[in-house]
Amino acid sequence: MAREELSDRRWEQLRPLLPPQKPRTGRPNNDHRTVLSGMLWILRTGAPWRDLPPRFGAWATVASRFYRWRKAGIWPRILERLHQQGERAGRLDWSLHFVDGTVVRAHQHAAGAKHSTPQDEALGRSRGGFSTKVHVRAERRGKPLVLVLTAGQRHEQSVFTPLMEGGAVKRPGRGRPRVRPQRVSGDKGYSSRTVRRYLRRRGIGAVLPTKKDERPRPRFDRAAYRERNVVERLINRLKAFRRVATRYEKRAANYLAMCTLAAIIIWL
Repeated sequence: MAREELSDRRWEQLRPLLPPQKPRTGRPNNDHRTVLSGMLWILRTGAPWRDLPPRFGAWATVASRFYRWRKAGIWPRILERLHQQGERAGRLDWSLHFVDGTVVRAHQHAAGAKHSTPQDEALGRSRGGFSTKVHVRAERRGKPLVLVLTAGQRHEQSVFTPLMEGGAVKRPGRGRPRVRPQRVSGDKGYSSRTVRRYLRRRGIGAVLPTKKDERPRPRFDRAAYRERNVVERLINRLKAFRRVATRYEKRAANYLAMCTLAAIIIWL
C-alpha cells in the first residue's frame, strides 16, 4: 500500500538514478521507494508534511530526505540523466523549443524566510497577488528542459538568457553538450530587439510574433507558432501537482526542487 504513488514502471526507471540504499557509513536508509512515494503524495496533494499518511513512514524522515537530496543536488542530477537518456533514445527534439512563464500564487506561509528578502526567495506581487513566476523551456514534444523562478511581477525577458543557456544535454561520444535548439518560439512578451539579437548571434531561429509598434517586422512562421500549445499543456501538467500550483515553501530552492520533482515525473 505504501507504494501506491510510484508505479513499478516509474520505480524501475528511477532506481538506478537514486543514491545507494545503503550508505558507506551509518545505518541503512529507509526504503527509497516508500520514502519517494511519500514525497510524491505531498507533491500531488499539496498537503503539509505533518499530514503525510503513516503508510509512508514518519513524515520527518520523508521531509528530511527530500531536503537533504535537494542540498546534495540530487533532483537536478536526475532530471539531467533523464535528458541524456531521452537524447540517446531520440526522444528529445531540438528542431523547435518553446519558452513561457506562469504566475503561481504563494501561500501566506511562504513569506518570512529568515536572513533573506522576498526578492531573494523569488517572491513578489503581481496582478495575481503574492506570487512567484515559473519560467519554462520545453522541447518540441512538450518535455521540460529548464525551470527558472523569479518574483511574480518580473517580466519573461528578464530570464530569457538563463532559460536558453541552461539544460545542456551531454550527447553520446565526445563533444560538448548540446544546448541550442534550431528555433525558439515564444509569445509577444519575448519579442524585442534584445531577444532577437541574442538568437541571431547564436544562429537560432526566432518564432516570435511582432508587436504593433515593432519596426521592421521580420518574417513569422505562423504554422510553427501554433504549436505553442505544447508548452501551455506542459504548464497545466506541472500545475496538476498541487504543491506546484500553490507555493508553500519559504525558500525558493525548496520550491524549485518541488517543480523539478514534478518535471521528473513528467519525463518518466
